[in-house]
Amino acid sequence: MPWLAVAMAAGVLGYEALRLEPPGWAGVAGAAGVLPLLVLCWRAVVLRAGLGLGLAACIGFALMQLATARAPEVVAMPQRASVVAGVVRAVETLPQGRRVLLEHPSFDGAAPLARMVRVRLRADDPAAVATGDTLAVRAMLRAAQPPAYPGAWDLQREAYFSGIGGFGYALNPMQRVAEGAPEGAARWVQWLRETVAGRVLGALGGVEGAIATTLLTGSTAPIPEADRAAFRDSGLAHLLAIAGLHIGIVMGFWFAVIRMLLALSERATLYWPIKQIAALAALAAGGGYMLLTGVHVPILRSFAMACLVTLAVLAGRRAFSLRGLALAMAVVIVVVPQEVVGVSFQMSFSAVLALIAGYEALRPWLSRLRGEGGWRRAVASHVVALALTSALAGTASAPFAAYHFGHVQIYYVIANILAVPLTAFWVMPAGMIALVLMPLHLEALALVPMGWGITAVLWTGQTVSAWPQAVIAVPHSPAWALLLLSLGLAWLGIWRTRVRLAGVLAIAVGLYAPLWQRPPDILVSPDARLIGVYGAGGLRLAQGPGASRFVRDAW
Repeated sequence: MPWLAVAMAAGVLGYEALRLEPPGWAGVAGAAGVLPLLVLCWRAVVLRAGLGLGLAACIGFALMQLATARAPEVVAMPQRASVVAGVVRAVETLPQGRRVLLEHPSFDGAAPLARMVRVRLRADDPAAVATGDTLAVRAMLRAAQPPAYPGAWDLQREAYFSGIGGFGYALNPMQRVAEGAPEGAARWVQWLRETVAGRVLGALGGVEGAIATTLLTGSTAPIPEADRAAFRDSGLAHLLAIAGLHIGIVMGFWFAVIRMLLALSERATLYWPIKQIAALAALAAGGGYMLLTGVHVPILRSFAMACLVTLAVLAGRRAFSLRGLALAMAVVIVVVPQEVVGVSFQMSFSAVLALIAGYEALRPWLSRLRGEGGWRRAVASHVVALALTSALAGTASAPFAAYHFGHVQIYYVIANILAVPLTAFWVMPAGMIALVLMPLHLEALALVPMGWGITAVLWTGQTVSAWPQAVIAVPHSPAWALLLLSLGLAWLGIWRTRVRLAGVLAIAVGLYAPLWQRPPDILVSPDARLIGVYGAGGLRLAQGPGASRFVRDAW
C-alpha cells in the first residue's frame, strides 16, 4: 500500500515534467483505461500490483490537472504606479513595517480581479489596518519573477497556485476606506491569528515575542534575519516551521492534561474510556492549532497522521506505521497536489519515513538499552532517542534542504538534543496555557516564562551556529538526481527484506550527482540587469542600475 502513495506523487511529477499542457481529459482517461484492466487481472498478483501503481499515477496526474485548472486566471499587472484598492485578507508584521494581502483588488477604479495582490506598506505608515478592512494605497506592482537560475525557487509557480497575481510596495501612506469585520471562516481565523499575534507581541516584544508569535500563529515575518539565520545554520529551522513536532507537542500536552483531570474522578476512571476521550479532545486541540497556525502542507500532513493515530487509539491498534504515513501522504496529494514539488512536502515525508523505518529496525537494540533498569538507563535511553530522532529526521531531509537551499548543517544533532526538550516541555506548554488565559487577559503569566525558554533555545542556536564550519555550501543538484534519491529513500524505507539495500545505491548516486553537474557558463537575470560569466576565476558579474540583489545572492 505505501507504494500507491509514491505512485500518486510520481503522477504529479509526470505532469510537472511536461513542457506543454496536456489535454484536460488525459489523467481521467488514463485512469479509466487502467481501472477495467485492474479488475480483470485482479488474481494475477504481479499484474495487479503494476496496474494498481499505474492507476494511482493516473490519479495523481489528474489531481494535478484539476489543481491547475481551478487556479484563478493569470492577469497582467499595471506597468506604472496605480491606486490599488481591495479587502484585506491578511496582515503580516515584518521586522520593518507591515504587508497586506488584498483580495478582489482593483486598479485605478477598474473592475476587481480574481487574483490577490501582496503590498508592502511604508515603514512609517501609522494607520491601523485589520483583516476585513477595505483599503486603498498608491503602489507599484509587478508580476512574480521567473526563477533566478534553472532549478531555483520558482516564485511564479508558487504565486500561480496560491492565487496571487502580483507583488509590490506602497508609495504613499494607505487610506482605510471602510472598516469591516471578518466574514467567512478563513477571514475569521486570520483575524484571530492577528489578534493572538498582537497580544503576544504586546506581552513579550523583541525577538522572544517574534518567535512566540511564530510558534502560536505560524507567522515567521517578525523574526529578525540574524536570529532566523541562527536557527537555520544550527539545524533548528524546523522549530520555526510549524509541523509534526509542534502539533505532536500540542496534542500530547492536552492529552496528558485532560486524562489527568478525568483521572481525578474515581467514577470516570472506573467507568469511562478516559484514554479515548482524552485522545479525541487532543485531536480537537490539534485541529484548532492547525487552523490557528495556517493550514500549511507540513501541519496538514501532521494532522492527517494525528487523525490516524487517534483512530488507532480508539480501536486499540498500533498508532504509527508506514500504512498510516501512506494514507496521510495520499490525503495531502488529494488536497494540495501542487505541493509535491515543494520543499515542505519533501522534507516532511522523508523525515517521517526515516523515523518510522529507523525505529522499526532499531527497536530491539533500543529495548535492550532501556531494559528494566533504574533511572540511569531511563535517562540514557531518552538521550539516545533524542539523538537518534534528530539524526534520522535530519539526515533524511538534508538532501532536500541542500537541493532547495544550497547548504547543509553539520551540528544539527547536538543543537536538537538541547533545543527540542526545551521546546517540548517548557516553551510550547507555556504557550498553550497562554492561549487559554488570553480571554481573561492574563496571558502574560504564561508568556513571560515562555520567553525565558525561547531565550534558552535562541542561545542554543546562536552558539551552535557560531561553531567552525557549522554550515557547508553544496553545489546545485539536477532534478533527476533528487528524483533518484527520493526513490532510493522510499525503496530503503518501505521494503522489509534485504532487497531494500538497493535503495542505498540509488541514494549514493543521487548524492554524488552534483559533482558531475557542470555549472552554466553564462547567467542572465530575468530583467537582463545582471549578467554573470563563469570561468576559472569564479563568477564575474556585470550589474546594471536596479539589478536584483535577490538574484545576485542566489547566484
